[in-house]
Amino acid sequence: MLYFVYGLKQALRKEKEMSERAKNYEEKINTMLKRLTLEEKVSMIHGCGLFCTRAVERLGIPALIMSDGPMGVRQEFPDDSWIPYGYSDDYVTYSPSNSALAATWNPKRAYAGGKVLGEEARCRGKDVILAPGINIKRDPLCGRNFEYMSEDPYLIKTLTVPLIEGIQESDVAACVKHFAVNNQETDRLMVDTIVDERTLREIYLPGFQAAVRKAGSYSLMNAYNKLNGTHCSENKELLDHILREEWEYDGTVISDWGSVHSTEGAAKASMDVEMSVTFDFDNYYFANPLLEAVKKGEVAEAEVDKKVKNVLRMMYRLKMLGEEAPQRKKGAYNTCEHQRSVLETAREAIVLLKNEERVLPVSGARLTAGKKVAVIGVNASFTHAGGGGSAEIKALYEISPLMGLKKELGGNIDVRYALGYYIPGKKDVNEVNWQEASLERRIMGKENPDDEELRTLRKEIEANRMRLRAEAIAMAKDADEVIFVGGLNHDYDVEGRDRTDMKLPYGQDDLIEALLDVNPNTIIVIVAGSPVEMPWADRARALVWCYYSGMETGTALAEILLGEVNPSAKLPETFPASYFDTATYKNGQFGLENRVEYKEGIFVGYRYYEKEKIKPAFSFGYGLSYTSFSLTDLYAKRNTDVSWEALEPSVDVEVKVTNTGNMAGAEVIQCYVTDLECSVERPVKELAAYAKVFLQPGESRNIRLTLTKDAFDFYDVTKKEFVVEPGSFLIHVGNSSDNCLLETEVVL
Repeated sequence: MLYFVYGLKQALRKEKEMSERAKNYEEKINTMLKRLTLEEKVSMIHGCGLFCTRAVERLGIPALIMSDGPMGVRQEFPDDSWIPYGYSDDYVTYSPSNSALAATWNPKRAYAGGKVLGEEARCRGKDVILAPGINIKRDPLCGRNFEYMSEDPYLIKTLTVPLIEGIQESDVAACVKHFAVNNQETDRLMVDTIVDERTLREIYLPGFQAAVRKAGSYSLMNAYNKLNGTHCSENKELLDHILREEWEYDGTVISDWGSVHSTEGAAKASMDVEMSVTFDFDNYYFANPLLEAVKKGEVAEAEVDKKVKNVLRMMYRLKMLGEEAPQRKKGAYNTCEHQRSVLETAREAIVLLKNEERVLPVSGARLTAGKKVAVIGVNASFTHAGGGGSAEIKALYEISPLMGLKKELGGNIDVRYALGYYIPGKKDVNEVNWQEASLERRIMGKENPDDEELRTLRKEIEANRMRLRAEAIAMAKDADEVIFVGGLNHDYDVEGRDRTDMKLPYGQDDLIEALLDVNPNTIIVIVAGSPVEMPWADRARALVWCYYSGMETGTALAEILLGEVNPSAKLPETFPASYFDTATYKNGQFGLENRVEYKEGIFVGYRYYEKEKIKPAFSFGYGLSYTSFSLTDLYAKRNTDVSWEALEPSVDVEVKVTNTGNMAGAEVIQCYVTDLECSVERPVKELAAYAKVFLQPGESRNIRLTLTKDAFDFYDVTKKEFVVEPGSFLIHVGNSSDNCLLETEVVL
């Protein structure tokens, strides 16, 4: 309790200091605004380069310099070209994707990831880093899911806040994206997403609210799509009413690149800076067209002033202006500390999905000198940093799974490698020339399927696939251990395009079945950013899931496979057994052009599967360890110690967790809440709290989780607010959404 009071006093003191600084900013901003001409104001709120605005040198106002992205600072581009410079000074640390970060279920790793991203952005001279991406994973086929965290708004909130705080410690603005309800890439510029108010408030907005209200994100990016009929770049309900009025946001709203569709509509909404992908900067909606609209009286100059003030306010916060500018942090990039940090995150991001008969880890007598290890699959040697769209970066290095295994095993083990499957168009994994590769792309796009030339090429492709498959099977037969590393790549996990199905591409399912025929203990590793169907899962004894986990992916994966690190990751999303089980397949409301209606409402992810009693392949929050844990002595009590009116009452939940195995490891204690008496339909249960606990063999610890109002409330569309109805609530505690063995009841 004393710690709580101390923390409250610290927070109040910090808030007072920030308030005093803000008052000082506002006086300076108002003074500066009076000195700016209309032309100078307009120049500050639109791109004059692909990633920058224009400086006002007369008044010492610098340009605002931005960069992608969520997995590292992107390479440098000229102001007026998408062809990068190609210099050697923009290689950076390749960080784990947001999906990998979410799989750690560890806010400390989120903060550490933000710290790396912020320091590297600042050292590269950036003011704004276009991250994190926190859109809900509504459908497993969304091409950009690998950039996002989870299907659950609570998990997103708890990881987004420390991530943003880590970024902004380096005097760099986080730009949380994409606001809001951007959940598909199909027709992403124009699609109208129809979402009811309760669903919007309970599922799609909480992460953004936490980003601006709790983390204080200095900037926010609006989404491409329309929301309930109006583009997000000019949606007054979203930008004015919710963001500015309800959430009291005074930060900077930046458009996604090319998301603005009108001058007057966007100018009269709370959208501050227009960026785009074209080079005609003076013709942007917020450039000469806005200047003319103000002069004609179609847009009030006061609207421009508000936008400029938001930009200047962010500049003061970033120490770009004023007497604090000399103290602005300089940042750092490509440091050993950063590399260690991303390795630690990667170690906690790899999920052990199956481990029957203790096939894993591979260690001891199984790895004596002279043993043969067959590593099969393109993703064993493939590197992923350079793909995915705006998430692409120039990684200083990237350890592939194959390299990681060879590093860890050393020269006494005979490690052999086979591609196993064939990827059309990848020059580093096939022998056809680039002309043939372009034809292969036509096959993949089903263009002119009856073309004689394409029929011939199709036969050649099939011949290559059969040859690689035969080589892999022969290698597996002669090996003591077989490790298959497959999955997706950034042809599928990519901005701008959704997947067409959940199947593994390139004939991988057939290859996996054949390898399991040869060696039932074949270890299956899937590297991907979104779930895939696994028709062979019942046969596989060892199955490991690896999101795009950064430059040290191969090191972390090898350490886990060989038992040097105990896996502790949990799935931040449900893996359905089949795409046909998903809510969006059943209601037909994903990947449509023009209009998509979110008919499933609040029942997204595990909320849907539990409501419909559909068993997934792997549940939300699921992940195994090489050790075992027990949960006992669950206790929940309404906290009556807090008497301040300003604070809401809470429920304290305590549980005892014990490492009952013989290896040190971590367990994620997950707490879910069921509303037993409610006037509206609610999910079977919802994630309300969690804690990641590291324990030595035999060690026990009592864990306390505090459930606040948002663990029990729902959005009342009549009252237009979140409410808690009096009654009974069931508290569930376990280690995944479908393994909550402890329950107790509280009455509010």
